[in-house]
Amino acid sequence: MPDTPLPDRIRACRLCAPRFAATKTRHAPRPVAWFRPGARLLVAGQAPGIRVHESGVPFDDRSGDRLRDWMGVDRATFYDMSRIAVVPMAFCFPGYDAKGSDLPPPPECAATWHGAVMESLPGLRLRLLIGGHAHRWHLGTKTSVTETVAGWRAHLPETIPLPHPSWRNTGWLKKNPWFETELLPVLRTRVEEALS
Repeated sequence: MPDTPLPDRIRACRLCAPRFAATKTRHAPRPVAWFRPGARLLVAGQAPGIRVHESGVPFDDRSGDRLRDWMGVDRATFYDMSRIAVVPMAFCFPGYDAKGSDLPPPPECAATWHGAVMESLPGLRLRLLIGGHAHRWHLGTKTSVTETVAGWRAHLPETIPLPHPSWRNTGWLKKNPWFETELLPVLRTRVEEALS
């Protein structure tokens, strides 16, 4: 399988099948690998949700609408794999726990695939790191999401840490108005520069 393109090898991965079968959703793996070597911008998220699991398209939900608004890009630009790579910390929907909450990304996914994925993306000009799992893997941080995002200037110009664009974080956004007034204008400028 070494001659098989890396995204296809990821899509064929069934490493976490027993783990997913034991979740409340009892689903089979469906890795969503959305990247090509020429990409200039990396969106490093957490893990696909149930809608993305069903559609096979990353950020194909309300969180994606909010993320695209933050970035200042339309759907066509966002889904152009020659320009934007979407690489979550786990390529599959992890499932729900007994209470119906999202399970965290299985660490085996990043340990198995992320080194090779990052090596396959040598032309990146900007990394957008979404949520604590992505912050920890890419930055090695041990701080909270709020602290990491509040320190966004320290990671410029190549990296911008972000909270998850989930509508569940609307309260966080209201408590941290600097995100919209200070960070988002810089984010949009850096996205435009990276894609130009």
